[in-house]
Amino acid sequence: MTEALEKIFQLQANQTGFRKELLGGLTTFMTMSYIIFVQPAILGQTGMDKGAVMVATCLVSALATLLTGLLANYPVAQAPAMGHNVFFAVTVCGLMGYSWQVALGANFISGLIFTVLALFGVAGKLVEIIPDSLKNAIAAGIGLLIALIGLEYAGIVVSTPGVLVGLGDLGSKPVILAFVGLLVISILMAWRVPGALLWGILITTAVGLPLGVVKYQGVVATPPSLAPTLFRLDIAGALKSGLIPIIFVFFFLDVFDTVGTLVGVCGPAGFFKNGKLPKANQAMLADALGTVTGTLLGTSTVTSYIESSTGIAQGARTGLANLVTSVLFLGALFLSPLAAMVGGSFVYRDQVLHPVIAPPLIIVGFLMMKSVARIDWEDISEAIPAFLTVVVMPLAVSITDGMAFGFISYSLIKLARGEGRKVHWLVYLISFLLVIRYFIRYVS
Repeated sequence: MTEALEKIFQLQANQTGFRKELLGGLTTFMTMSYIIFVQPAILGQTGMDKGAVMVATCLVSALATLLTGLLANYPVAQAPAMGHNVFFAVTVCGLMGYSWQVALGANFISGLIFTVLALFGVAGKLVEIIPDSLKNAIAAGIGLLIALIGLEYAGIVVSTPGVLVGLGDLGSKPVILAFVGLLVISILMAWRVPGALLWGILITTAVGLPLGVVKYQGVVATPPSLAPTLFRLDIAGALKSGLIPIIFVFFFLDVFDTVGTLVGVCGPAGFFKNGKLPKANQAMLADALGTVTGTLLGTSTVTSYIESSTGIAQGARTGLANLVTSVLFLGALFLSPLAAMVGGSFVYRDQVLHPVIAPPLIIVGFLMMKSVARIDWEDISEAIPAFLTVVVMPLAVSITDGMAFGFISYSLIKLARGEGRKVHWLVYLISFLLVIRYFIRYVS
């Protein structure tokens, strides 16, 4: 068994071991397990059966995460994407009035297009041609976005009329619990304790139980039925309903969120070689297949998760960590009450908080910020696009929008400076498509 895992995942060549991969996979799962409970809540607004959505989420997350580990050997986990699920439920089904079956059909077609591009090796090229300044800016921007999400989950930062964001109630139980977790993780990291993030999560959970912030919900539960959503997508309806622009948006969001996350997660981990990410195309293929499978089971776009950074920060370096995460997703089908204790929410003043997983997200944001040091701030044509990428991502709460501002400004400034020929033609194509995206959103 040990020899087989070594042969498949090449642990020694990647300077890692079973313990690090185990801790990394477990940590990644614990920081992203909230999707098991958030996804049903969001898609349930469309009339989809929440229990079936939860089962679909667990199954497809396990499959896509395992595929990434086997095909690319990267510790990058997959699950239904936050933001994409809101677009699916609120925009397509809510504002536009399409049924969830038709929306799933459109989502399926977009995933199929992504799969074809990945099979022909086109998708992976998107990672290779991104300029180094934008790669580092994307990593830093995602770091700030992760930190912002963590601060919001903790209740430390809240929506404030007039100034958008402000401090929350620092004396509230969830905020105090998050501060405890943040302090514990910081001290353990300063002491170089192995598994600092994981221990921090477990200690935070234990402290949260007597505070009433973490609720004990039992251990074992029977998995709900998948039948209400299984193969219920309406592909023909999606084509007949004139959803071609929506299919394009689904595809666009999936591709660029995946590219941004791969760059942001794999860059700080040192996976890039000479500016290129080996097996990027395989990782994107796993993502695309995840989306196709997810729509068949009954859930929205599947993509790489920025929370994978927590597992990488814990020492994970290979797909063995993904194997661990996949098994835990399958286990969540039967142990959903236990997973809910860590990834569950706490309502405070109409705010839905996740104080247990907030501290590791904040710490990961800190770890990813070091990439800004590799940006050439003296070269304006490199620095301004990088700056826009870094600031727009957290402020717009969108990886895609941050990349859009970076790519479009990079292309325009390089052309104006007379250095247009130094830029890969795909960068211009991406910039043009991003402009079209905004045209579709705001003009058409």
